[in-house]
Amino acid sequence: MTKVDFYLLTSRQPQASKRFTCKLIEKVYRLGHQVYIQVEDQAQAQEMDDLLWTFRQGSFVPHALVNSEEATGTPVLIGYDGEPGGKLELLINLCAEVPAFFSRFQRVAEVIGPDETHRHAGRQRYRYYRDHGCSLETHELNF
Repeated sequence: MTKVDFYLLTSRQPQASKRFTCKLIEKVYRLGHQVYIQVEDQAQAQEMDDLLWTFRQGSFVPHALVNSEEATGTPVLIGYDGEPGGKLELLINLCAEVPAFFSRFQRVAEVIGPDETHRHAGRQRYRYYRDHGCSLETHELNF
């Protein structure tokens, strides 16, 4: 059964959700897990790629876009078009919809920003996961 963690962020600072996501990715990578980040499109994939290089001075998170030459053996992958291959443990979903392949992951992380649009979409995803028998946990963070 897939465990889904919802991270409800309360900070209204610009880029707070993206900075939190980068910190979460860094933590999971340092724990030795394989991560797949599902984004909406090429532009968001490129933005996440750039952020992982620059979000914190001194941070190093080896990552690659799924269809790039660097993807093989890289512990953190970013994608938007189709299901990733390989053995990945954590899905970080940054999309408005639940990816059809979510159940192949042991864990899913949903990062929910403070504005009502994100909260509404997050509630819909919560219901979807609940209806599909997932174990759900919610974390409200002042981030």
